[in-house]
Amino acid sequence: MAACETTDGKTDEEARGETREEAGGEAGRETGDQEAEGREAGGREEARQFVADLFTSFTREAVADGADPGPIVDRYYTPDAVQTADGIRIDRDRLVAHIRPVRKNLSDFAFEVHEALRDGERIAARFTIHATDRRGRRSTTEVHLFGELAPDGRIRRTHQLSRTVETPGKDTAAASGKGGGS
Repeated sequence: MAACETTDGKTDEEARGETREEAGGEAGRETGDQEAEGREAGGREEARQFVADLFTSFTREAVADGADPGPIVDRYYTPDAVQTADGIRIDRDRLVAHIRPVRKNLSDFAFEVHEALRDGERIAARFTIHATDRRGRRSTTEVHLFGELAPDGRIRRTHQLSRTVETPGKDTAAASGKGGGS
């Protein structure tokens, strides 16, 4: 059977070969997109774990004993750190002062990170704090955080919006910061 020429002077066979190459290119792009999505999902999971570990370990250390909370704050926050929570500006000194009543009242806690993104030194997260005070009262607070990290991973700046959520007797699967949670 004789090969027919297309309007651009190519044979049917040549044109079919180009179509296969184009299809292969599309498949390659789809595979690349899938790989990028996989990296993004892995990056989101890494960011989620980073946020969970950061706040869980900070809180665990902060409430562990009666030692000076300043060195603990300095391990997690830069000296010029500013945290703005619901419009209230908290610098390093106010954060250190805030730890004292938390130590006195907090019995158990867990951070449940729902979403987190990290792009270099920028971070965003949506998480829930589950807390129990020494009298056994539970509280649940949703937090939306946007922040900046120092190159060493310490917090330099955060803006947080939060709201208290009613959770009568709700049992969560969040990782507990104290007392045998996972």
